[in-house]
Amino acid sequence: MLSTLKSPLASRVTFAEVAPSVVPPSLLLEADPSAASIASYLLDSWCFAGFQNKQVVAACVVKKTDTYLAELFNIAVSPECRGNGCGTDLLKHVIQFARNKKMKRLELGTGTFGYQLAFYQRMGFRVSGVIKDHFLNNYDEPIWEKGVQHKDMLRLHLDL
Repeated sequence: MLSTLKSPLASRVTFAEVAPSVVPPSLLLEADPSAASIASYLLDSWCFAGFQNKQVVAACVVKKTDTYLAELFNIAVSPECRGNGCGTDLLKHVIQFARNKKMKRLELGTGTFGYQLAFYQRMGFRVSGVIKDHFLNNYDEPIWEKGVQHKDMLRLHLDL
């Protein structure tokens, strides 16, 4: 499925489902600092890329986890393209893809604070739970954002 959306401050970005090998690992590491974590979900997933001038500038990884349930494991936008609507357009594309695949719910895990949480909430995701100490127990290195360490994971969902 291919779609083209025009973000207000960016040149044309085209979104498409791609093979995992098309997505630059460095881009996925922008959203998940653990290469081992990325490897655990990447290969059996639906991968999407946003292309601008034939370069991958955004990526998203979603995995079907049950008959009508999928989980968003990673969404990242290259630093030079952030803030122009590309991530929003990519997530809209992925949500529509999940609906077309007859998914009833899209879930994800994120930190308990930060721009990512606000991004997902603007897109309609709701909190469904908390996993205490997730980032402490599952990552070798601490994850810091604006001087605060991520410790717990919020589980969010969007009913499709």
